[in-house]
Amino acid sequence: MNSGRLIGIISLVAGLGIAVLGGVYIAVQVSSGLMLAGGAVVAAVVIFIPVAVLVGFGILMIQRGGQESAQESTMQKQRQLLDIVKSRGQINIDDVALEMRSSRDDIKDMVYQLVGLQVFSGYINWDNGILYSAEASKLRELQRCENCGGEIKLVGKGVVKCRFCGTEYFLP
Repeated sequence: MNSGRLIGIISLVAGLGIAVLGGVYIAVQVSSGLMLAGGAVVAAVVIFIPVAVLVGFGILMIQRGGQESAQESTMQKQRQLLDIVKSRGQINIDDVALEMRSSRDDIKDMVYQLVGLQVFSGYINWDNGILYSAEASKLRELQRCENCGGEIKLVGKGVVKCRFCGTEYFLP
């Protein structure tokens, strides 16, 4: 569990605990005749303010903790995909999707994100479904498509598509 969620849960429990203890205290004081109705209202307002702050802060931290967990999970999956492709050199998209328990579209999105982060270079023909890792310097030297042999010019950075077969080259 991440620290944001933990702080949120502690804050939420503390706020609810103060509310319960304050409510019990007011009820006991009113029932024993030691506190009048006006005093009970003032006490309730005084107790409500820190309770509202603690509960609100707790909810906010739990929500932020959930967002951080989702981002961390995405980064772990991206790192896993990058490790798989770089260590094997080439991988079938369907195989990596099964291995990572993700959909083919999720893998495609992750590949584009890794290219956007400039941490992955390689190429793929989505119809064939095989993702290749390649050094950027080797890709820039290519004059013919690795898939169909058609003439290509790999300039710039990002995604460059072969005009003949649709193979996409990822350049950092």
